[in-house]
Amino acid sequence: MPKRVVSVSIGSSKRNSKAEVNLEGLGDSFSLERIGTDGSWAKAIELVKELDGKVDAFGLGGADLYVYAGNRRYTFRDSKKMADAAQKTPMLDGSGLKHTLERKVVRDLNPIIGWKGKKVLIPSAVDRFGLAEAMNEAGAEVLYGDFIFGLGINIPIYRLSTLQKIAYILLPIITQLPFEWLYPTGEKQDKQVLDWRQKYFQWADVVAGDWLYMRRYMPPDMKGKIILTNTTTEDDLAFMRERGIKTLVTTTPRLQGRSFGTNVMEGFIVAAAGKYPLSESDYLEYIEKLGLKPEITQL
Repeated sequence: MPKRVVSVSIGSSKRNSKAEVNLEGLGDSFSLERIGTDGSWAKAIELVKELDGKVDAFGLGGADLYVYAGNRRYTFRDSKKMADAAQKTPMLDGSGLKHTLERKVVRDLNPIIGWKGKKVLIPSAVDRFGLAEAMNEAGAEVLYGDFIFGLGINIPIYRLSTLQKIAYILLPIITQLPFEWLYPTGEKQDKQVLDWRQKYFQWADVVAGDWLYMRRYMPPDMKGKIILTNTTTEDDLAFMRERGIKTLVTTTPRLQGRSFGTNVMEGFIVAAAGKYPLSESDYLEYIEKLGLKPEITQL
């Protein structure tokens, strides 16, 4: 029997998928599955309760359990209710893998892309603080769009230290709000919003981070730009081609036509390791074992 990893997502069920994976050196086969509940936390919690103890790892998809600022971690109230429903099976939201893999990807891609001086838009940096720090360290000119895209407030942040200070003040409050106030869930994930926020995409050479934030606010003309993200489907690639995007970089490999979210891939690593929690060195060890490398697609 393959080891089973199930991502229970409050996102759209239209993005559901399943893949069977067998990698040399691990000695096991794996079933990776994503099940969307179209924005229903109640359905997600029931599904977790139903599968708890019957699968090897859960992914928490379509939402974050944790966000970071510096070395501080904050927990979303809504997501914690879902995570608490898993009493026997580990529940992963991808934050452990983001913190390690995405830093490594930025370093690995530097000889190819050359981040120094590149204008990089990260729509939600507290969701990917490791990526934000790595881009800053690589010398990119980074715009942290957390106010713009998360709260709808036209305040661009260009300094990581400023973002960190604001995050220390606001995240204890923001993480107690209903998650759908902050991030598109269910059918909202398929809707586009064209407004004042498009100018920040036009400013950027590279847009990095969460794909659904990008897709929701992306202007029609993205000619020549680079996208660095992870969860994409064949439909997403068609969407990017229509907008003239030059290069797509996914931090996780494509399996049967799509790249799975970091929550699925983190669940994959935990299932392969057979233990939880994992340290940063454990994640890096399995990133090497699994050969997790960025995939570059010229569109």
